[in-house]
Amino acid sequence: MRKVCTKILKIAGDVVSVKADGVANEELATVLTSRGKSLAQVIRLDGDMVSLQVFAGARGVSTGDEVRFMGHPMQVGFSDNMLGRIFTGSGVPRDNGPAITDNLIEVAGPPVNPMNRVIPKNMIRTNIPMIDVFNSLVESQKLPIFSVSGEPYDELMARIALQAEVDMIVLGGIGLKFDQFMYFRDTLEAGGALARSIFFIHTAADPIVEGRMVPDLSLAVAEKFALHGKKVLVLLTDMTNFADGLKEIAITMEQVPSNRGYPGDLYSQLAVRYEKAVDFVDAGSITILAVTTMPGDDITHPVPDNTGYITEGQFYLRNGRIEPFGSLSRLKQQVNKDTRGDHRAIMDGMIQLYAQYKETEEKKAMGFRMSDWDNKLLRYGGLFESHMMDLKVNVSLEEALDNGWKILGECFNPEETNFRTDLVEEFWPK
Repeated sequence: MRKVCTKILKIAGDVVSVKADGVANEELATVLTSRGKSLAQVIRLDGDMVSLQVFAGARGVSTGDEVRFMGHPMQVGFSDNMLGRIFTGSGVPRDNGPAITDNLIEVAGPPVNPMNRVIPKNMIRTNIPMIDVFNSLVESQKLPIFSVSGEPYDELMARIALQAEVDMIVLGGIGLKFDQFMYFRDTLEAGGALARSIFFIHTAADPIVEGRMVPDLSLAVAEKFALHGKKVLVLLTDMTNFADGLKEIAITMEQVPSNRGYPGDLYSQLAVRYEKAVDFVDAGSITILAVTTMPGDDITHPVPDNTGYITEGQFYLRNGRIEPFGSLSRLKQQVNKDTRGDHRAIMDGMIQLYAQYKETEEKKAMGFRMSDWDNKLLRYGGLFESHMMDLKVNVSLEEALDNGWKILGECFNPEETNFRTDLVEEFWPK
């Protein structure tokens, strides 16, 4: 039964306050104004004082307007008909298609009980060598992509969406520019992946509270599909925009700020979303890749700093490439032992040689004389960057491993690389 409050006591920004009993946190409500209805959500309870964030903003809302509580939190419809569809951050169709009103499920539920989880053990192939070979993506893993504005993280996310070996994609866009949204839609449509994708898109022009709901909507739908046996890859961009939305609401609520003005529960707010990554017993899985832009390329910024403690590694995207030294997949050892016998050796050996190449580059820049070994390293580094690190390279894991041996064979003698004799005899180019 709906509860009705007949008087708004306070308006601060897009937050209105009323007195009400028996209201739950994150419960939805309708604000009835002279201009019509506006959706709102409870964001704070203080005794019988209830604060609500108005989705469409508080412009046109006045004290004395009526608030009706719906008795339930945000819900989203669930159906196979969602595939190929695009929705807003409040679950409303953005593609002019029919609303999904069947099988309503609540969003922002608790993480899955560990007893229902399977230890991650399956690799998700992407045909991107810097991921497949050097930092394998594992089913049910949660990984951020740390980057800065201007880097091609949209292109990387779209390519992963097209090529990842999963059953379906859920893309959650937070604070996107319109051309970013159109890029994802057009790219996935051209690549034939839109039919197995669901978009929840919040643009920079939409209400802030809708951006805050995008990860919850995306993960709630992904969880339902995973329980039906689907391997779901959830792509979120940009989680810094999500955190900035939390910050703005916290400022409006006059909360005591924490580091750089972010709310003190930022870690918990991020963790409750990332911990939705899961591999279900006798069902499907949820894998999460989330772009996190770093203002000023500062890894100590509160958003990437907190994210690093939650997730199982990270990809660093710098200068248009996934950097080999800062990037890490903490679960890669659980899958690359089962791919091909030379996978681990190539992974470790090529990175060691690339580290030596970077040192040689510094020596060359300082005017040191180059030895024969230095010249070999310089040639190796150029081939490694063009054949492995370039995001345009699109090859299978096996082809990437074969290319690794070809690069080594072009630059070094077998005894210079410290690879095991049995691997050299089997894989070294003849």
